[in-house]
Amino acid sequence: MTLRLSRLLILAAATLAAFAPAQAERIKDLGNFQGLRSNQLTGYGIVVGLAGTGDDSLDYATQGMKGIASRFGLALPASINPALKNAAAVMVTADIPAFAKPGQKLDITVSAMGKAKSLRGGTLLMMPLQGADGQIYAMAQGNLAVGGLGVDAADGSKITVNVPTAGRIPGGATVEREVAAGFATTPEVLFNLAEADLTTVARVADSINARFPGRARAIDAATVAIVAPPGAETRTMLMGQIEDLLVDPADAPARVIVNARTGTVVINGAVRIAPAAVSHGKLTVRVNENYKVSQPEAFSQGGTAIVPKSGITVDEEKRPMFRFAPGASLSDIVKAVNAIGASPADLVAILEALKQAGAMKAELIVL
Repeated sequence: MTLRLSRLLILAAATLAAFAPAQAERIKDLGNFQGLRSNQLTGYGIVVGLAGTGDDSLDYATQGMKGIASRFGLALPASINPALKNAAAVMVTADIPAFAKPGQKLDITVSAMGKAKSLRGGTLLMMPLQGADGQIYAMAQGNLAVGGLGVDAADGSKITVNVPTAGRIPGGATVEREVAAGFATTPEVLFNLAEADLTTVARVADSINARFPGRARAIDAATVAIVAPPGAETRTMLMGQIEDLLVDPADAPARVIVNARTGTVVINGAVRIAPAAVSHGKLTVRVNENYKVSQPEAFSQGGTAIVPKSGITVDEEKRPMFRFAPGASLSDIVKAVNAIGASPADLVAILEALKQAGAMKAELIVL
């Protein structure tokens, strides 16, 4: 584990050292224009054609099947409750991108709602996909591609591979209504950074003004307002030119990321250590339980007995204290950790102690 940790830290140090200087990035890679985003669609449907792995006779599945049958003029008596072993009630989800036009195709995900054991081999019947406003934006239908597999035997044993109760239909939905972006009529076009940063947002505004003088201004740590003439065509051309402008983003803040579940520790290149001395040892307590046979003395009334004999030993590993010089960098931390052979748990304890002592000016994030 220690060797693995050392290799990971050395690799992280080498990677960060190689990319230490800020690299110019396109504005489109730093964020997106407000309003130009995908929207989520959901719907309720019925999958048929299953090989006896459906919902059987769940009420919401039978109601859905009766509703579908009524579309074709087939009215099932209220007293009949069909056993839907070959059908399943499902929820369908999809993302409709900005500027999607009627007739374009969307990929959809189909997930079972009830007792269905597998959707393999099923066909989704035509159903609507609605947005958060309750309007229908797409219609979905098609044959499912299921990556999972589930098999049950007569004696009750079963085997399941991946998730057989969810699948996808590539191009399974057709857009019926366009989502209004609204960017063509707003007084200004707003560009939002993916990560708020005062330095980066100012540089984005400066880069836009260098190409289009007087059009951009930073209104907060995440948003740049851009003055643009009205009209979708004019604004689309302007926004396309702005997206390809280059910006030198600000250096990332000093952060140490710790995944407590996997023992992974990532330290970025901005972390610096103030002068500090660290000593980290290990205390091991061992308890050995043995037994011996106790014999009574001659002519005594006692009997032979088994008597426990315990032994307790305490070992404290002696490790030398190491010192961080002023402004110690990531490579210095890696060298010190390798020198003492610290495990991931030891490294986390050292970093937490440095943070509490005020010697590490970095954000410590525990996942």
